[in-house]
Amino acid sequence: MSILKIEAFSGVSGDMFLGALAELTGAYDELQKLPGLLHLDKVEVKITEVEKAGIACKHIKILDLNEYKEHSHSHDHDHSHSHGDHSHSHSHDHSHSHGDDHSHTHTHSHAHDDHKHDHSHEHTHSHSHHRHLPDIEKIIDGGHLTTNAKKIAKEIFFLLGTAEAKVHGVDIRKIHFHEVGAIDSILDIVGSAFLLDKLNVSKSVSTAICTGHGFVMADHGRMPIPAPATKELLIGIPTYAGKAQGEMTTPTGAAILKYLDPSFEIPVLTEQKIGHGPGEKDFEHPNVLRLSLCAAATDETEKIHMVETNVDDMSSELLGNDFQDNLLKAGALDFYYTQIIMKKGRPGTLISVFVTSEKLQAVTDYLLENTTTIGVRTYPASRKALKRHLKSMKTSLGEVDVKEVELPSGNSRTTLEYESVKKMAEKHQKPIAEVYALLQKEL
Repeated sequence: MSILKIEAFSGVSGDMFLGALAELTGAYDELQKLPGLLHLDKVEVKITEVEKAGIACKHIKILDLNEYKEHSHSHDHDHSHSHGDHSHSHSHDHSHSHGDDHSHTHTHSHAHDDHKHDHSHEHTHSHSHHRHLPDIEKIIDGGHLTTNAKKIAKEIFFLLGTAEAKVHGVDIRKIHFHEVGAIDSILDIVGSAFLLDKLNVSKSVSTAICTGHGFVMADHGRMPIPAPATKELLIGIPTYAGKAQGEMTTPTGAAILKYLDPSFEIPVLTEQKIGHGPGEKDFEHPNVLRLSLCAAATDETEKIHMVETNVDDMSSELLGNDFQDNLLKAGALDFYYTQIIMKKGRPGTLISVFVTSEKLQAVTDYLLENTTTIGVRTYPASRKALKRHLKSMKTSLGEVDVKEVELPSGNSRTTLEYESVKKMAEKHQKPIAEVYALLQKEL
């Protein structure tokens, strides 16, 4: 199990993830067999050697050689989305209900970074090219993939479908996936899921995500970058526009990123292997997504936060067990109270809480909601914690829970779990101090 580090200085897209993950796994041959595993005819995986600002890497492009004769096409689809410039200029003229009535007419001019197409289509068709979520899930379920790879792929598509459904105001099972429903984008996602399953990463960390800036042409006119579905997927994720104009992060890339759910607090890591996923365009900076397989540094210290607040106008009863239990549920790692003398000689209580970055907001909100304070302080901190295991031990009074910790010397230390001793004392109707002393002696 490794840690995946994501550096998205040129944004993220499906083909960029695919390229970087392929280099990390070395699974290029297996990737070329993926269309067959999914029972997709006349689909090829093309791998090209490229160089991006001095970085040699391999670009992966999905070629769909099928002719969709049931569509009457006349579409202006400049899909030259050479990733990095992602200048995504759609001009959609949709007249379709985003529901089960699959007949619609649209024209779009769409510069997509992942692939380079020049088509011109105006179609009235069934959903064989513009797929619903159940259509895509059927392709995934019918493929010769591991159960976990299928699960990852379907979760990514669900995230993408949820965002698209919200943007269009349509039920997720009825949403048309349009370009994302095309074979190339399906393989970008399923291929990435296939490779992520191979890597078996335990967690992900990431730098802030470059989105690009400017506008794209869509059916309602000029749309801002990030596109609406991308914007929805990037909620809660640190982003910045960057210098290059155009769409740097696509919905597909944002959905894969959302699935990985990275932390944006990057600890000290030991990098073990690096993969680059290129886009097609060239810039002054390398137009690549860089992924690294990492291990936690040997001298591992966890970055946490200390949250503090002073209260002098609140009953101590309200800071009792219920308050403390809910503070832990909000995400506190640990906490303590200190009696202090505040201004004007007032006695007060200093509440000090240790918390991770992910739970910092929840804990600060809890303190503001459930105490009389009008402000909290936060400080960065670090801790080194011993590895611990909860186990059961047989004693003369029955089984009791104990905590075993590993010391830096390699030795271990075992301590009784108080709540377990308390239950045993109640069961045998003996004073807890007597039971504790007996068990400690046996331990």
